[in-house]
Amino acid sequence: MFKSGLGIAVLASVVGIAGCASRAETVGAASGAAIGAAIGGGTIGTVGGAMLGYGAGRSYDQRNH
Repeated sequence: MFKSGLGIAVLASVVGIAGCASRAETVGAASGAAIGAAIGGGTIGTVGGAMLGYGAGRSYDQRNH
């Protein structure tokens, strides 16, 4: 039950970010969250991965636009 709730929370946060983020930032956040969850870091790993991915997407946008 806890993992499904966590998945819903991550999905909701990615959808929220998608409303004001660029495509690269959104893809980075979603990919980072998926990798963080796959590694097995729990909530901290998932959120940390999402933040790193978002930052990578933001850097990509700044270099290419």
